[in-house]
Amino acid sequence: MHLENQHKLKDVLKDLVGEMKWKEPLNETKIREVWKTKMGTTINSYTKNLNFRKGMLFIYITSASLKQELSYEKEKIRDMLNAELGGKFVEEVLIR
Repeated sequence: MHLENQHKLKDVLKDLVGEMKWKEPLNETKIREVWKTKMGTTINSYTKNLNFRKGMLFIYITSASLKQELSYEKEKIRDMLNAELGGKFVEEVLIR
């Protein structure tokens, strides 16, 4: 058995994700999951949509008062998401 052509599955999958440009959609899926678990049912009920593009997270909220409240906590939201994701994926949070 030749060992020089063997690679760890983790490394192969990481390379595949990078080559196929799946990283951003996978991160968006992870962000949606973290948002649902960390923000709770009340905030989730007012969350219309989450979009993640080029390090920017767009959060669409249907309640004006909640939108105002969350706009004060953008840095905290960013830090919480990045901590849960294990890296610096979210650079900026925009509440719409």
